[in-house]
Amino acid sequence: LFRLTAKRLFSTSHSSVDPLELKKFQLLAHKWWDEEGEYAALHSMNDIRVPFIRDTLLSRSSNFHLGSPLSGVKILDVGCGGGLLSEPLGRLGASVTGIDPVEDNIRTADQHKSFDPVLAERIQYKSSSLEEIVEESMETFDVIVASEVVEHVADLEMFIKCCSQVLKPEGSLFITTINKTQLSYVLGIVVAEKIMGILPEGTHEWDKFVPPEELRHLLESNGFSVKTVNGIMYNPLSGSWSWVENTSVNYALHAVKSRAWGQSDPADAPSELQSKEPSGTAGASL
Repeated sequence: LFRLTAKRLFSTSHSSVDPLELKKFQLLAHKWWDEEGEYAALHSMNDIRVPFIRDTLLSRSSNFHLGSPLSGVKILDVGCGGGLLSEPLGRLGASVTGIDPVEDNIRTADQHKSFDPVLAERIQYKSSSLEEIVEESMETFDVIVASEVVEHVADLEMFIKCCSQVLKPEGSLFITTINKTQLSYVLGIVVAEKIMGILPEGTHEWDKFVPPEELRHLLESNGFSVKTVNGIMYNPLSGSWSWVENTSVNYALHAVKSRAWGQSDPADAPSELQSKEPSGTAGASL
């Protein structure tokens, strides 16, 4: 009965994956680890997004493992690409499952982690969309990371709903994305893509940018409490990121799933799904 219910909920729904986005990232799959190439800005973003995730999680935990501060934490890195964020999280001791719908991205990520025996044990990658792993991963993860992802999905509401399904109660969701403002169009598309070539032209579509107010509403409608929304800014001259008060271009968000979410609402989460024990991490393959 559980399988039939889950399949009806997830397998027959339309996908959050945009086929046009897949094609764009397919062409660049072999370039993820070129620190001077198309993904240079994502490499340098680790300087602020990794400490943001680490410090936020440590502030919510009484357990601390010297040298491996995230030991025992199960993280799902959604839209992991070539593993740029999965690897540093794995080095902090976390058990990371990275998923990405582009098979060549997963191939690149798998190959790169294989150079480090420690990472090979801590990280598993799987070529998959988020909704494809919901059935096998109900309330499995302590943390979900969706960094520079939500502005590429086809159905944001379904994406957030699936995040809620696979996250444990009181689990953390971290998102970095781009606001939908005139300034973000000028800086994020005209300057970054067309003038300076920081990103390949066509990487972003302004229509898919997400205002923090809209994201907050979607999250709260799906059982999340938004704890932090901070502005971040990229300096193309220095190639570095910094925290800023202004969220009009890029921003980082942390939200926590309510402990009671879904337990009394059969329309959102049938009892068969709620009573199902978590089945472990998804797949065995960022």
